[in-house]
Amino acid sequence: MVRILYIEDEREIGGWVKKELIERGYQVTWLQSGEGVDQYVSEVDLILLDVMLPGLDGFSIGKRMKNKHPNVPILMLSARSAVEDKVEGLSFADDYLTKPFHPDELSARIEVLLRRFQKHEDELIIGHLKVSTKDMRIINKNTGEEIQLTGKQYYLFQFFIRHLNQILTKEQLYEGVWGQPYVEGDKTLMVHIRYLREKIEENPAKPTIIETIRGIGYRVKV
Repeated sequence: MVRILYIEDEREIGGWVKKELIERGYQVTWLQSGEGVDQYVSEVDLILLDVMLPGLDGFSIGKRMKNKHPNVPILMLSARSAVEDKVEGLSFADDYLTKPFHPDELSARIEVLLRRFQKHEDELIIGHLKVSTKDMRIINKNTGEEIQLTGKQYYLFQFFIRHLNQILTKEQLYEGVWGQPYVEGDKTLMVHIRYLREKIEENPAKPTIIETIRGIGYRVKV
């Protein structure tokens, strides 16, 4: 999932843009000023940055971020459409979009920047895990070790990754992984969930990767 850092102080615009981006499948962190921005930049794929902000303006914040993180694309969003503003913005940013704009255009420009910077949705960070969605390679970020899954553990985890943030019922999981209808009372799924948690959870007794949704099923959230 593409991770976007969005810096915008106007609540109405910020709420609307964040909602539109989430509906298009992006993960969005929204800040209303540049305060504390450094703790997020290294963890995102792209930055959306407004010009008019409280405290330091977007130009100052953007230049500082670009100097520290040149490989993270920056898309400026601003109501300031004068040529001199665009020239200043494009002296460090990778694109400049004037307000008002259509969400489809914003999304299209985001995708262009991601392609240019070769940012793809082929890596996920889930808690202490770094997951390659191309080959389902799982690395424990804390230790640097690769976690090896076998048999149904692999296919079960893959099914969770294909349905991130969704609450999956036991029926959906069993039919999706085993290819057969789930029979009430069958412990097969529960046993495999336990084995999988033993591999990927820091504390299998208190799982944080595979959540149990009481009375319904399970969920993996990012």
